[in-house]
Amino acid sequence: MGLLQTLGLRPKDTDVTAQLNPAVMNTGYSGFGMYSTANDSYYGSAVDRNMALTVPSVLRCRNLICGVIASVDLELYKKSTGKKMESPLWLEQPDPRQPRSVTIAYLVDSLLFYGVGYLRVTSLYFSDNRPASFEWVANTRVSVTTNSNGTEVAYYSIQGERVPESGIGSLVTFQSLLPGVLNCGGKTIQSAIDVQKAAAVAAATPMATTVLKNNGADLPEAQVQGLLASWKAARQSRSTAYLTSTLSVENLGFSPRDMLYTEASQYLATEIARLMNTPAYYISADMNNSMTYQNILDGRKEFVAYSLQPYISAIENRLSMDDITAHGNVVKFALDETFLRADTMARLLAIEKMLALDLITVEQARADEQLTPMGVGEKTNDINI
Repeated sequence: MGLLQTLGLRPKDTDVTAQLNPAVMNTGYSGFGMYSTANDSYYGSAVDRNMALTVPSVLRCRNLICGVIASVDLELYKKSTGKKMESPLWLEQPDPRQPRSVTIAYLVDSLLFYGVGYLRVTSLYFSDNRPASFEWVANTRVSVTTNSNGTEVAYYSIQGERVPESGIGSLVTFQSLLPGVLNCGGKTIQSAIDVQKAAAVAAATPMATTVLKNNGADLPEAQVQGLLASWKAARQSRSTAYLTSTLSVENLGFSPRDMLYTEASQYLATEIARLMNTPAYYISADMNNSMTYQNILDGRKEFVAYSLQPYISAIENRLSMDDITAHGNVVKFALDETFLRADTMARLLAIEKMLALDLITVEQARADEQLTPMGVGEKTNDINI
């Protein structure tokens, strides 16, 4: 028996329990559907997720963050040596009913919008009672009851039914490092929605902005229609016009350009990029782009470091906790092998230098390049009949 087990600081591998009663870091942790017994109320936001996604800049930021993280594989490593280990089945496919990328995409979506995400345990390993499979649960289905002080979670419920604290049916909670977008940026997103509505109304119900005023005797309807047609035709071909002494021109209201719909939309898109921690030029919202040249790999590294890393760390750290992964092992996204992978020539030059310095072997180099080991799968002169 290990020293930590003797002292009771870590549960035995065969007696693993779920994470119980996590602390409520702030009200932003709650998201939708959190019930607090401290003040007998629900927490919410100025706008819900479905409405937020009707704003193109919000949708673009969401797709960038969720799409990139979900496309990267999850791998298991030995913490002490950094050696890659064989991944359990749940790491390759957390939910047997759908691809891993789909589950991870919506888990990141929950962290992004609500500041917390949930996976429900659907099966266990008999050997150590750790989860063997999961399913993603939408935040709008989960309610959280806190203690009387509102500082710790007392229990979770899914659609009003209390879930067990451990085992099959229990929830694995993922707490974001950042506040949920809906909780801290609802007003900004609502402003973008309002501008969209105003522009749509202006486009659907056009109003005359120019009026020809007759200061003399009333004209017959046929002459009025002919005058308006002549005026419209003249405006399409000439920039000047002639008016009689009895006619004058008056401008009414504001044109869509005067209403500054385009400028307001651009400004709010930039604000939403800031809100969602995404470079504004990624969503074409940077009105004064002062970026200097950078290659694709440098841009990706910056995007990972400043935009994706908080969500990556939240998922990696939670999946590496002892109630899910055996002590001493860690779960990591394989960013270096996919999203941050250098171009072929740069990789070959680096491999050549490491081989020359005896830092790696040819077999290790072939493995890094995802090539089969020497002698495996080589062609022979044998003919199969």
